Amino acid sequence: MTTTPHQRALTSLQGLAVGDALGSQFFVPANRAAFEAQTLPPAPWQWTDDTEMACSIHLVLTTHGEIDQDALSAAFAAHHDFDRGYGPSTNRLLRLIREGGDWRTLAREAFDGQGSWGNGAAMRVAPLGAWFADNPAKAAEQARLSAEVTHPHPEAVAGAIAVAVAAALPPLPPGTFLDEILEHLPPGKVRDGVTEARKLLPLSDPTTAAAVLGNGRQVAAHDTVPFALWAAARNQKNYERAFWTTAAAGGDVDTTCAIVGGIIGTPPKAWLNVCEPLPPWSKALPPTPTT
Repeated sequence: MTTTPHQRALTSLQGLAVGDALGSQFFVPANRAAFEAQTLPPAPWQWTDDTEMACSIHLVLTTHGEIDQDALSAAFAAHHDFDRGYGPSTNRLLRLIREGGDWRTLAREAFDGQGSWGNGAAMRVAPLGAWFADNPAKAAEQARLSAEVTHPHPEAVAGAIAVAVAAALPPLPPGTFLDEILEHLPPGKVRDGVTEARKLLPLSDPTTAAAVLGNGRQVAAHDTVPFALWAAARNQKNYERAFWTTAAAGGDVDTTCAIVGGIIGTPPKAWLNVCEPLPPWSKALPPTPTT
């Protein structure tokens, strides 16, 4: 069945939101037993900053057809909800942008002018990859543009590229899947991690894989993306199994599950029904083509 970029991106966004919202429930102490038993916690499930920022990417794609960095910066700042779990540096960045600051300068203040290497650019980018599913190279370039607005460090950019390309690919044998992603990654920690994830594909235990690759606990792209891609590669056609595989490793569960959920897409309908709905502003339709 032929799908449009908008349809693909929306499906990915829904998968991302469910992974984020369900994963975030396991930070609630009362849900610890559900986490250990891999059963669903009480509904409804609220999503976090991962989904809110992904919604801005979806909005910009549907209104511009590609990433306009100024429009994306404005959308991030306009829709920033402090209570969604943003990190302190991103809260500050988006507040200053709202107050008239230039994202080009503000985003590069950390790491001696390189900007943050956190996982924030990777956590939100899967719908972009789905939008450009017919062109992984274009997905990689657009992911770079989307990352630079808040996370211009080369490792953060590489994390976003890796996730976008993963979301742009059709289901493939796990090794081929990761090989295709590696084709688009520059040298660095993220690439090294994905290379290691490729070697660990025969493993079935997510906690063992995460012990080597990281589980997002450091909130860094290179500590988050390789494990998420390992989990996605092994479970490309099964959202539910992909979610529990990812969640079992602990760490930054909402973010790793958002990444994997966005790559896999199409969450179980029952899960989608109890997830907090996407905000109305994120559902812009693409412009009608002119003749």
